[in-house]
Amino acid sequence: MAKIHAMWQNYPEIETELAQSLALIEDNIHTKNQAVTDAILEMISAGGKLLRPAYCLLFSQFNPVNRQKMIALAAAIETLHTATLIHDDIVDDSDLRRHQESIQARFGKDVAVYAGDYLFVVCFKLLANYASDLKSIQFNSQTMDQILDGELSQMTTRYNLDLTPKQYLQQINGKTGQLFALSCFIGAYESQKGLKFAHQAEKIGLNIGLAFQILDDILDYTQTDINFGKPVLDDMRRGVYSLPLIMALQSNRQTLAPYLDKQSAMTDADVHAVQSIVRQSGSVEKAQALAQDYTNRALAGLAKLPAMPTRTTLQQLTKRLLTRKA
Repeated sequence: MAKIHAMWQNYPEIETELAQSLALIEDNIHTKNQAVTDAILEMISAGGKLLRPAYCLLFSQFNPVNRQKMIALAAAIETLHTATLIHDDIVDDSDLRRHQESIQARFGKDVAVYAGDYLFVVCFKLLANYASDLKSIQFNSQTMDQILDGELSQMTTRYNLDLTPKQYLQQINGKTGQLFALSCFIGAYESQKGLKFAHQAEKIGLNIGLAFQILDDILDYTQTDINFGKPVLDDMRRGVYSLPLIMALQSNRQTLAPYLDKQSAMTDADVHAVQSIVRQSGSVEKAQALAQDYTNRALAGLAKLPAMPTRTTLQQLTKRLLTRKA
């Protein structure tokens, strides 16, 4: 049985439904290749945070409908997220994911590709079986398109010392923001509260996703591998530059360039030197302020929603994301 992250003990109103969503994902994984099946179940049981399905479930509570339908749609969201993570690890050649060996490191890239592809199939199967109409499937397809755009943009700007904060925000809008937006949209739309309400939720979700990714990138400069569950600053060696480094380059380019020009040949000492320069530049604090700004936008949107216990839970969860340490 897949593990539920300990944080959800503080949110009993959705803890049970999250567990049921994971169980449903497991029930829908039946490949003819045992290695692929084992690889997928291994990752699902590793205990991700389940933030995206949680937001889907919470937004659906503004007008509680068939809970089995919402549990299945939350499962579709988490399945899509897991598929993108598997493919990310293949492209990045990452060895760690969720405090353990990534699927591509443990089972090889061939198995990992099939595992990710299979999860896309499971995602659309759940959507086809449980979505009330084509709107959710259409929105899901658009989200996948934007995720791909974000990933391709990131790939084409590798090792670019001139990358701007605006370009970075465009990348994470596709890479992370859109999946949070999708989660909130589907939860709201499928609760039959209307399209206007669903688009409000979508906008809130986008701001939450942007804040989440910025903080995720900040943690690269403040946490260790052990705390974070994946190698910190591994992306930098591969030329994927995040907001703290991009901001630091604007005022410390001459100091940073000799290290970054080594690209994938950067040593651990080089990486730690860059980490130190970025910390001392004040860029971490600037990035933190931007994450706070997006969080404030999300909270302002939440404040306009109906005054219900669900809104309070959403506000508490969104504030908590900005103060997390992993």
